[in-house]
Amino acid sequence: MSSCCGLRSGSPIMETELTSSSRGRGFGSIFGSTVKPRPTRFQTSDEDVEDLLPNKSPGRPSGTVFPYVGVACLGAFLFGYHLGVVNGALEYLAKDLRIAQNTVLQGWIVSTLLAGATVGSFTGGALADKFGRTRTFQLDAIPLAIGGFLCATAQSVQTMIVGRSLAGIGIGIASAIVPLYISEISPTEIRGALGSVNQLFICIGILAALVAGLPLEGNPTWWRTMFGIAIVPSILLALGMAICPESPRWLYQQGKISEAEKAIKTLYGKEIVASVMQDLTAASQGSSEPEAGWSELFSSRYQKVVSIGASLFLLQQFAGINAVVYYSTSVFRSAGISSDVAASALVGASNVFGTVIASSLMDRKGRKSLLITSFSGMAASMLLLSVSFSWKVLAPYSGSLAVLGTVLYVLSFSLGAGPVPALLLPEIFASRIRAKAISLSLGTHWISNFVIGLYFLSVVNKIGISSVYLGFSTVCLLAVLYIAANVVETKGRSLEEIERALTPTT
Repeated sequence: MSSCCGLRSGSPIMETELTSSSRGRGFGSIFGSTVKPRPTRFQTSDEDVEDLLPNKSPGRPSGTVFPYVGVACLGAFLFGYHLGVVNGALEYLAKDLRIAQNTVLQGWIVSTLLAGATVGSFTGGALADKFGRTRTFQLDAIPLAIGGFLCATAQSVQTMIVGRSLAGIGIGIASAIVPLYISEISPTEIRGALGSVNQLFICIGILAALVAGLPLEGNPTWWRTMFGIAIVPSILLALGMAICPESPRWLYQQGKISEAEKAIKTLYGKEIVASVMQDLTAASQGSSEPEAGWSELFSSRYQKVVSIGASLFLLQQFAGINAVVYYSTSVFRSAGISSDVAASALVGASNVFGTVIASSLMDRKGRKSLLITSFSGMAASMLLLSVSFSWKVLAPYSGSLAVLGTVLYVLSFSLGAGPVPALLLPEIFASRIRAKAISLSLGTHWISNFVIGLYFLSVVNKIGISSVYLGFSTVCLLAVLYIAANVVETKGRSLEEIERALTPTT
């Protein structure tokens, strides 16, 4: 296993007994857990420094991270809001911009956000390492706010595309730095739960965008206000980060020892400053291997685990989730639902509900089993949707079946396919490849997302919505087979055990 863990024969290893809990802890652990802590042996030569932030001092920690996590989650909220805002607004902005009959340009308005997000996801980590986490959040607020303003005031397709591109760069950066910052400031025993909060706020942002579209039927120009609303949380994010502490890990790596101690005191209380600083020092001294280069991701040592990370996001997108997020209002209208925007808001609410449930199941059921259950439910739901649009005998019920199938699909997605990949990646990637491997996986996510957003309407017009949904159902079934054959269960297993299972035998 040493070949995959980043540990070579004879390399210095410092093992520390820490009280730890799984990354995927449910929301209940924030308020107290009944799970008995168990000692875990961490190897500081291949573990993230933030994994060495225990609550092991004699005094009770007096700090709290919740307000700062809340500020960071404004980035996650904007991520979801910009993704979902085009759903209800697309028809109305298309009429205003005189492209109602041009599905290609409508696809570009949807997909330029995703093209920008691809750029942002690859640059977010580098910016966070250079300028720090909180400063990067403040810089990120600039394209988020300007993008929202340009979209709200656009009088041409060109301006709308520029605005969507800027907003996309913003949400791409947010997709990288929000979970990074939350992970680095969260105490070990609730890190999994707070990681789930990131996904929850993405879902809340999507729901807020769908709810914001409710006045559209009475006021066709309301779509401009919908885009303008995004400016407010962008400004709040920039202002809020001015009072948030920087990541102690980043400060320590920059040699800013006194500032790191101050940040630890703010986050956890003065009682454990010395303890955390000692762990940061030990972890820094124990590091034995340099960070991997991009080419190493495709070496025999890492290629399987990297391919799993990229494949999970590829399957997630081509299973159809963002076609639902972007176009459910149009699909419901074609099915004869009179209150199509309200039906889409119901879909958004089911996404939030499912994400909350998934958080409580993450440790009890395990990552792999949730993924298999989730994709199986998505396959069945998409098959129901396909049948409802193709069987003439069901035509009188097509509207109700469309809403039911979509709600069940989104619920199934939010129970596993949505939250699990982002939580699974840090658990299966060794420390020395983690940053680049996650960037590669996120890049796969945004590129496939871009393709879906750009071509969905055109493909629907050519082969019909029923055939598209049948295709999505097939992808979901293929995902179940792939996960069963390749993904290992990480619940209750150490990084060493996980990587041994994923390392090719020679």
